[in-house]
Amino acid sequence: MATVITVRAPFAFMRRLVSARLHRHCCSKLQAACLVSQPHSYSLIAGQQHRFFRTSYVAARPIMQFKLSDIGEGIMEVTVKEWYVKEGDKVSQFDSICEVQSDKASVTITSRYDGVIRKLYYDVDSIALVGKPLVDIETDGGQVKGPQEDVVETPAVSQEEHTHQEIKGHKTQATPAVRRLAMENNIKLSEVVGTGKDCRILKEDILNFIARQTGAILPPAPFQEIHPPPPVAAVPSAPAAKPKEKMTPPSAPTPAIPKPVFTGKDHTEPIKGFQKAMVKAMSAALKIPHFGYKDEVDLSQLVRLRSDLKGLAESRGVKLSYMPFFIKAASLGLLHFPILNSSLDENCTNITYKAAHNIGLAMDTNQGLLVPNVKNVQMLSVFEIAVELNRLQTLGLAGQLGTADLTGGTFTLSNIGSIGGTYAKPVILPPEVAIGALGKIQVLPRFNHKGEVVKAHVMNVSWSADHRIIDGATMSRFSNLWRLFLENPASMVLDLK
Repeated sequence: MATVITVRAPFAFMRRLVSARLHRHCCSKLQAACLVSQPHSYSLIAGQQHRFFRTSYVAARPIMQFKLSDIGEGIMEVTVKEWYVKEGDKVSQFDSICEVQSDKASVTITSRYDGVIRKLYYDVDSIALVGKPLVDIETDGGQVKGPQEDVVETPAVSQEEHTHQEIKGHKTQATPAVRRLAMENNIKLSEVVGTGKDCRILKEDILNFIARQTGAILPPAPFQEIHPPPPVAAVPSAPAAKPKEKMTPPSAPTPAIPKPVFTGKDHTEPIKGFQKAMVKAMSAALKIPHFGYKDEVDLSQLVRLRSDLKGLAESRGVKLSYMPFFIKAASLGLLHFPILNSSLDENCTNITYKAAHNIGLAMDTNQGLLVPNVKNVQMLSVFEIAVELNRLQTLGLAGQLGTADLTGGTFTLSNIGSIGGTYAKPVILPPEVAIGALGKIQVLPRFNHKGEVVKAHVMNVSWSADHRIIDGATMSRFSNLWRLFLENPASMVLDLK
C-alpha cells in the first residue's frame, strides 16, 4: 500500500517535511503522478482525507569572476582610481565598471555580461594585479554557456582623451574593437554620433566619420543615418503655457578638405669631409668631463674705442670688429694662466704647456662649422689680428681654408652672438682644454659707480674647461682678468708686446 501522509500538522511544517523527504528518497510513480498532476487535491484512502503539495526549485544563477586582462606594454599592475559601481548594482553589457591607471595610460574596464555586482575585490587607490579578479558578477544562466575569458576593457587611452569622453559622468558606449579602431585613427569617441542601441557607437559610425573627415566615399551601409525628429506643433488649447525651448539641430559637418599627398622620399648619403672630422672630434670631446662658468662683461668703453678706430682700420683696407680685441685679451690672460693653453695626453699622465697662442675662431660656413685659428697671437697687435681674421673669413666663405689654417689650435673662442645667441654651453675641441662662447652685445640698464642708472653695452660669456686638470677657481680668475682687459681697454697697453 502506498504511503500516505495524514494532514494533521500545521501547513508550514507539512511543506518542510514533504520537501525534505523528496530530497532524500525517490517517490513512487503514483506519488509522482499525484504531486505533479494533482497539486492541492484531496484523496480518500482508508476513509481519511489527505492533501499533497507542489515544491518548486529555483536554479542558482552563476557568478562570474572578472579578471584584469593583460593591458599590454609589459604592465603587470595598475592602480584602481575610481569605481563606477558598488555591490548590489545591476549592470548591462558595455557598462563601465571601474577606471584603472598604469604609469602610461588610463583604462576603463567595461562589463561583458548583464547581471548584478556581488563583490568588489579592491578599494580605491589599491594596486590590482594582472590576471587577478576585479569583481564578481551574478549573471543570468542563459548567457553563460561555458568558461569565459577575462574582463573586457577599453584600449589604453591618454588621460586627456579619457576625460574628454567621460565629461560630467557621461560614458561613451562602444565595443573594445570600435574603441581600438577610433584610437588607431586618432578619433575621439565623444565626437562621433552613435547609431546603435542606446546611442552605442558602431564600427560603421567610425568609418563614416573618417569618410566625412577625409572626403572618401564608402559603400552604402546597412543602416540609415538618424535624423532629429521634427519639432512638435504647439497645442492651441493651451495658449498660456510657457513655450518650451526649441532644440537646436546639430551643426552641419565641417566641409571635408582633401589632404595633400606627400611624395618625398628619404635619401642617405655618407658623412665625409669636414663633417667626418667634426664627428670624430666631438666623439672624442664626450670623453672630457666639462664644467661651465658664465659671466657678463660691460663693453661700453670698448664700443667707444672701436668706434674711434673703425675708420682708421678701413682706411688701411681692414674691417675692424670686436673679435680682435677678444682674441688679444684672451692671449694676455693665457700669459698669466698657461694651463688653459695646454693639452693632456690620452693616458692622462702628462700635460703639455703650449708656447704659442694659436687661438681658434668657430666659424659658420657653407661647409658647416669650421675652426680656423690665428697663429702666435702673443706676438701680434690688435690690427695684425684683424688682418688675419679678414683673411680667414674670406677663405672660409669661399671654402678654401687649408689644413694649416684648421690645425694646431691651442685655445678657442666661439662668437655665437654674431647669429643672435646670448648663452651657450660650448664643447671643448680636443686636444685643447678650454673654450669660450661669446653672446651678442645688448644695450641694458646698469648702475655706475655713483649709483646712477646708465646705458651699458653688456655681453655674456660662457666658458667650458676640462675638469680633469682645471678647477673652477682658475677658470674664474682667468675670466675676471679677460673681462678687466675688455672693460678697460687702456689697461691692455701695459701688457702689449
